[in-house]
Amino acid sequence: MKTLVPNTLSRARIIAQTYERSPYGDTIPGQYPARDRQRESYPIGCGLTEVGIPLDSVPNQKSACCPHYTLRLDSTQFKSSRDQRQAVNRFNRFVIGDEYAKEAARRYPLTREQARLRDSQFDLVERIHEAEIEKLKQPPQPAHQFQVTLEPDDFTEEKFSVFENYQRVVHGETPSGISKKGFKRFLCNSPLRRGMHGDAAEKQRQVGSFHQCYRLDGKLVAVGVLDLLPEAVSAVYFMYHESIHRHQPGKLGALREISLAMEGGYRYWWAGYYIHSCPKMRYKIDYHPQYVLDPEALTWDLLDEEALAIFDKKPYVSLSKERQGRVEGKLSGVNSDTEGANEEGDKGEGAQEVADTDMDSTGQGDEYEDDDISMFHSDMPGIKSITDLESVDLDHIRVVSDSTDEHFYTGEANIWDRSSIRDVGSLKSRIAELAAAIGPDLIPQVCLDFRRKSRG
Repeated sequence: MKTLVPNTLSRARIIAQTYERSPYGDTIPGQYPARDRQRESYPIGCGLTEVGIPLDSVPNQKSACCPHYTLRLDSTQFKSSRDQRQAVNRFNRFVIGDEYAKEAARRYPLTREQARLRDSQFDLVERIHEAEIEKLKQPPQPAHQFQVTLEPDDFTEEKFSVFENYQRVVHGETPSGISKKGFKRFLCNSPLRRGMHGDAAEKQRQVGSFHQCYRLDGKLVAVGVLDLLPEAVSAVYFMYHESIHRHQPGKLGALREISLAMEGGYRYWWAGYYIHSCPKMRYKIDYHPQYVLDPEALTWDLLDEEALAIFDKKPYVSLSKERQGRVEGKLSGVNSDTEGANEEGDKGEGAQEVADTDMDSTGQGDEYEDDDISMFHSDMPGIKSITDLESVDLDHIRVVSDSTDEHFYTGEANIWDRSSIRDVGSLKSRIAELAAAIGPDLIPQVCLDFRRKSRG
C-alpha cells in the first residue's frame, strides 16, 4: 500500500531521527531538531554536529567565508598549562579563605609524602573538586560555600537570570533582544533523553542533556549546558554572572568539563566548532592536545603548531591533502610521522558551539530556502558521490508523517517511484543528499519526520 507524503519540500525540513535501543528506550525514534546538538560517535559527514538536518543548511566548508572545523580533546591525554593550573588554585583559595587554610592545615596535616606529591603533581580531577563544600573537612568553615550539581536541562527563572545577565553584559545584547522563549529554545528541554549507558563490563555513565550548575553561597553564578554522550562530554554553551568574571569562569568551566570526561568515563571533550579566523575561538586550542576533524578524509589530526601554521596561510585546510601534496612534491604538509599526530580510529564525531556562538536569543530561528542546486554538484568536502549513493538502499528508511499514526518506509511513499536520485529537487534526490551528508552507515538508524502538525 502506498502512503501519502508531502509532494513538495518547499520551506520544509527533512528532520532525521535516529532509532536507538537501551539506554534510550525500546526502539523508539528520538527526534533531534535543527538546533546544533550532537550524539555519540557517528561519522557525520561535512563536519556536521546535528542529527536534525535541514538539508539546505548543510555548510560547505570549501566555499564558506569562515570555514568551521570540528574539534575534540582526548581527556586521557590532557596536559594542563600553567595558567590553567593557576586559575583552579586561585579560585580554590578564594573559596576556602586564608583562615580555613591555616586552621585545616593544623587540624588535618598532610603527611610529608602527601605534601610532596601535591607540590609536584597537578591532578585535575582532584583539584577541580577540592573547594566543593561536600569535599572540605569541617570544622572550620570555609570563607564561601561552593557547590556544583548536574541537573536536568529544565527551564528555571534562576537559570534565565544568569543567561540574561551573561547575554547583556558579556555579549552586549539589549534587554529587548533577550527572551525566555529564546533561552528555552536553545538551551533547555533538549530532545536527548536522559538515562544510563554501559554494560556490565564497562563503567555506567549518564547520557542526555544536562545543566551543570555552579552555586556560590547559595546563588547560581554559572551554568554549563552539556550533552553527555556515550563517548563524549559535548559543551553546548557556558554562561556566567558578571559577579564572578574575575575568577575566569570560562576557563574553570572548560577544565571541569574535561575533568567530567575523565572521571565519568566519557573520554572525549568536544569544545565545539573552531573557526581559525575568529579570535574569540582561539581559546579552544589552549587545551591540549586538541584534534581537528579533516573535512575530506574524516580522520583526526593533531592541531599542533605545524598544523596551525597551515591554517594561518590558507582559508580552507584539509591536512590529509596537505600530506598527500607533500608526498607528491607539490605542496608543503604536516609531519604525520609524529606519534599521535593522526588518529585513525573513530571518525566523524562532532562538537558543539559554546559561549562564543552568536545566538538569536529571541528564539527566532533562521528560515531555510530550498533551491535547485544539488549537494552532489557543490564540491562539498566529505560527502559521498551520487554514484556511491546509487548502491545504497534508500527504499527502507523509516518515515513518520501526519497521514498515518505508524511509521512506514520511503519505498512505500506514493511519489517514491516517480523520480531517481539524479532528479535534482525530488524527494528521492533530497534523501540521497541526506545520506551523502551523514554517511550511508547511519541511514539504517534514521527516521524521516515529515510531520507538520506535531512541529507547530
